[in-house]
Amino acid sequence: MKNIHKPQWRKISKYALWAFVALSGLFITFMLSIHAGAWGPIPSEKSLSDLNYQKATEVYSADSVLIGKYYLFDRQPVSYEQLPEHLVHALVSIEDERFYEHNGIDYPSLMRVALKTVLLQDESAGGGSTLSQQLVKNLYPREHGSKLGLVADKFREMIIASKLESIYSKEEILQHYLNTVSFGGNTFGIESAALKFYNKPSRALSVVEAATLVGMLKATYAYNPRLFPERSMVRRNLVLQAMARNKHLAAKKLDSLQALPLSLDYREYDHDQGIAPYFREEVRKQLKRWADKEGENGKEYNIYTSGLKVYTTLNFKMQQLAEEAMTEHMKGLQQQFEKSHGKNAPWETDKTLIRKAVRQSPAFRKLSASGLSEEAVMDSMAVKRSMTLPSWKGDTTLLMSSIDSIRYLMKYLNVGSLGIDPQSGEVLTWIGGINYKYFKYDHISQSERQVGSTFKPIVYTAALEAGVEPCNYYSAREVAYENMEDWSPGNSGDKDEAYLNYSMEEALSNSVNTVAVKVLEDAGINRTLQLAKKMGITADLPAQPSLALGTGAVSIPELAGAYASYVNDGIPVKPYLIKRVTSGKDSLLMEHRQEDRPGRAYSEQNRQLMLEMMKATVNKGTAARIRYTYGLKNDLAGKTGTTQNNKDAWFVAISPELVHVSWVGLDRHEIGFRSTSLGQGANAALPLYATLLQKMNKEKSFNPITRARFQPPSGQVARLLDCEPVKKDGFLKRLFTNPDKKKKKKFKSKD
Repeated sequence: MKNIHKPQWRKISKYALWAFVALSGLFITFMLSIHAGAWGPIPSEKSLSDLNYQKATEVYSADSVLIGKYYLFDRQPVSYEQLPEHLVHALVSIEDERFYEHNGIDYPSLMRVALKTVLLQDESAGGGSTLSQQLVKNLYPREHGSKLGLVADKFREMIIASKLESIYSKEEILQHYLNTVSFGGNTFGIESAALKFYNKPSRALSVVEAATLVGMLKATYAYNPRLFPERSMVRRNLVLQAMARNKHLAAKKLDSLQALPLSLDYREYDHDQGIAPYFREEVRKQLKRWADKEGENGKEYNIYTSGLKVYTTLNFKMQQLAEEAMTEHMKGLQQQFEKSHGKNAPWETDKTLIRKAVRQSPAFRKLSASGLSEEAVMDSMAVKRSMTLPSWKGDTTLLMSSIDSIRYLMKYLNVGSLGIDPQSGEVLTWIGGINYKYFKYDHISQSERQVGSTFKPIVYTAALEAGVEPCNYYSAREVAYENMEDWSPGNSGDKDEAYLNYSMEEALSNSVNTVAVKVLEDAGINRTLQLAKKMGITADLPAQPSLALGTGAVSIPELAGAYASYVNDGIPVKPYLIKRVTSGKDSLLMEHRQEDRPGRAYSEQNRQLMLEMMKATVNKGTAARIRYTYGLKNDLAGKTGTTQNNKDAWFVAISPELVHVSWVGLDRHEIGFRSTSLGQGANAALPLYATLLQKMNKEKSFNPITRARFQPPSGQVARLLDCEPVKKDGFLKRLFTNPDKKKKKKFKSKD
């Protein structure tokens, strides 16, 4: 029997040997193919020694608060020294206990995984990857989906991990790992994760916060603490147990830490949300233009991947308060606005306007470009579906067609609100609209609207420069200008106003239209236009008598810069947003430099005269509700403005350390307020500033602004303004004057 089976045994042994040799050959060939790069390139030691990964550009406020980022991948690298010790202990304890003992490959762990997976068919045995191998996977993502490809990727990662271990210290490997690992939602690296989930840098993470974030790494979605708090808490506690098991956490502390609730301070760095979205978008545009210009000079900066640091002028706390003030005011004003229009609102009944808005919409243009007829496009846009739209109570989901949504959005009042330092031009607050997510159009950087009576101070300044005395009296009687097709600007006052004669201060503070045109006549249209240019206004203004009433369209930044001259020695400023740009290593790349300081636009005496007139506007004129309604006692000057048919409401506030411009209106020029009482600047725009100032007055940090005082006017200025504000026509003149009959004359510009 023994002799019979011996040849068969030899035959089996021979086949087994050949099989072993063949399998060994295949394995060696397979490994050689991996080394050769057939399954993905094996990076050289040189490339591994200079790891560069895409970094988010960070945007900071003037008070060093991170307000936004620009990125393809949200990543902010930190050094090992910035990582708290308990964060490192948490990571090593749960992900790679023998990290400090192996050289990139943990063979005991691999054997354990192989036995459990192959022999015991335990699919939860894990992958056995070390932190070094996981770092390789972060740097060189897997590209193969097949089982053989997965095996090739594993071996490839082992090879590269061994190389990394020969180049970098353990601390450097941990640093690179924590800077590259994904936390889901396009968030990469521990710094970005800490800012996102806890609104703090990684160095400030507590033990339980660090354990929560490290716990996410097993499955970033499944253990996301915001989405699945209970599951995340269980995982966090497993990390804490692992820390205790590895002697990185005292056993007596474990129970108390595990009992702590899951507490987040979640902050999404979403371009559409967060603080100052319109400001951040304008910074992005300006930064992109700078980077493109630098590229022409051979310096390559990518604002999404180069990890730049942008330091802006924005005052974080003031911006917060400005946004709060805007929300509080606009919420109530919107309700009043809709109620005033009632059932006959143009967005409900004006078919011509609605069709025009639909035809101008991106959806209409896109469908039209596909070759559909206008009728077919309209039919398609009339189909109702569930959609999310804004409201002052938060986003709301409604069943609407695209046409319905256009009508819905058409009714919303919008805002442009800008605060600047009048000496430097630094932008302190910037609100370009009510909701960036739904209204991308920025009313500060993109819009020019008729400025109404806010242009009158420029007209009055030009008149003073032309030699007009501030105590000159102007009749408020309405005039029909024969050489202007009987154009006849009127006032909102009663008929008796036709018998009144106003000093310049009284006429400006009460915004008397008929007087403003007569002051322009004395100032001269050309002289006024030249002065506007000297004051920094580059807009193409109409060389017509209506200029006095603000029919010219001006941007908010230019208007703010012009008004700044009244508290800046008669010198206008150009508002700016970016102070400096540095590299990730803080080397200076760009710094704002003041352009050549322009000369005075007008004399010091006239500056003081105008400031006193605009103080009167706040103290007793059209802006007086800032005193009697809001109870503000700060040193203030300013001017209200309301355009024809109540389309635009304005208020410009001047204080020694802050110039603030507010505009309220609708994106569609065809729609205005139903009444002047609702749509005038004092009611629609002034509260944006008044509410902000109320909030600032409660914060001691704003004392340098809120408690600043105007310099008293000179004795000469006081004497020039020392006259009766109003004179009434004598009895006989009143007797022979018909207030209903307009006086006829020619408009004669005195230049």
